[in-house]
Amino acid sequence: MDRTRLHALLARESAEAERRNPRSRAAYADAGHLFGRVPMTWMNKTAGAFPRYLASARGARVTDVDGQRYIDFCLGDTGAMAGHSPAPVTEAVQRRFAELGGATAMLPTEDAEWVGAELTRRFGLARWSFSLTATDANRWAIRLARAVTGRPKILVNSYSYHGSVDESLIVVGPDGKGAPRPGNVGAPCDVTLTSRVAEFNDLDQLARELAHGDVAAVLMEPALTNIGIVLPEPGYLAGVRALTRQYGTLLVNDETHTFSAGPGGCTAAWGLEPDLLTIGKAIGGGIPAGAYGLSADLAERLLARADLDLVDMGGVGGTLAGNALSVAATRATLEHVLTDEAFAHMDRLSARFETGVRSAVQEHGLPWSVSRLGARTEYRFADPAPRTGTASEAAADPELEDFLHLYLANRGILLTPFHNMALMCPDTTEQDVDTHTAVFGAALLELAG
Repeated sequence: MDRTRLHALLARESAEAERRNPRSRAAYADAGHLFGRVPMTWMNKTAGAFPRYLASARGARVTDVDGQRYIDFCLGDTGAMAGHSPAPVTEAVQRRFAELGGATAMLPTEDAEWVGAELTRRFGLARWSFSLTATDANRWAIRLARAVTGRPKILVNSYSYHGSVDESLIVVGPDGKGAPRPGNVGAPCDVTLTSRVAEFNDLDQLARELAHGDVAAVLMEPALTNIGIVLPEPGYLAGVRALTRQYGTLLVNDETHTFSAGPGGCTAAWGLEPDLLTIGKAIGGGIPAGAYGLSADLAERLLARADLDLVDMGGVGGTLAGNALSVAATRATLEHVLTDEAFAHMDRLSARFETGVRSAVQEHGLPWSVSRLGARTEYRFADPAPRTGTASEAAADPELEDFLHLYLANRGILLTPFHNMALMCPDTTEQDVDTHTAVFGAALLELAG
């Protein structure tokens, strides 16, 4: 890679972004009352000097305040995997909020049992409870695992992503031992006191950590996503399940991003058997929603414990969790939008996207790779594709990523800002995919000079 040329192209695209988006630039400059000038500081994770401001979104399209329209392959980093404001969800939310009311009356609705039964059909877990985010679902799953096992520690994979869960912010350090993830803000204690860590795809390291006998649960994504897609090697996930059972450790599958693998995520697609499963974002069709499922045996063991306050102040739940509005949105999403047929359509488009990107990379002889997980595809600046989270983190190239993101955005295409991930939704079309292929190929031509 000619870095001088890359720097020049990046400067050109940054200037073009400023020219095309004056209202977004002005809104960002005027946002003096917001911490970091944005509603959430992670919104500053964007290529260029400022984020584009949202005006409207529908299906697979986003329009910003400057009137620029985009093909959206970001889709809220999975939160809008159903597409933006899908009609069945819009109707269900309007009916629940405007006609029926009682969005958060602290009373259950019949929709909840329908959703629980559907989640059981898709993922296999027998009992379900609700949250507003996957982060909270993970926190509560961790509490339940500690309660039922009597063990203090949680094991995660290095550079996995489970939201802002304190126990998950640990990585494998250069010495092979657990270390705080760089940049962790305000950790309540040394993360090695609460957590253990093993590289994804490394069964030997996992076995060594579980042998200490103090791990309540392994919390893992069946494939790493937020550090770039890292797929499991043959036999790895079966080995994880065997080791967790051998050492009396619970297995929690976080399917929040890996839901892209199919209607039942990786758990159904690959025949996995977790003790707990957590999920969020996509199931609410854009309305905040999350859930965690438990095996029948685990649920019975927990409910039989008279010493656990599962009703009031025990630390599992929140007053807005399972509210009528979120549950109505979740039912509409699962019943009418993210259906088996929709996933088949999304998978076909993702395969088309993968083929287009792979062909362009090969045409230019680049040492890059392409990884796909159902409806989600990502290109990486490494070949072969990284097999661990640490290797995936090392393969990042922020300047190159910024150039590609800006180049695409300036030509009407949005990728997930945290990495080079493209997600399909039911409204994505073949033309959308082919447009990306053409623009991506043009970007590679410019890089080649």
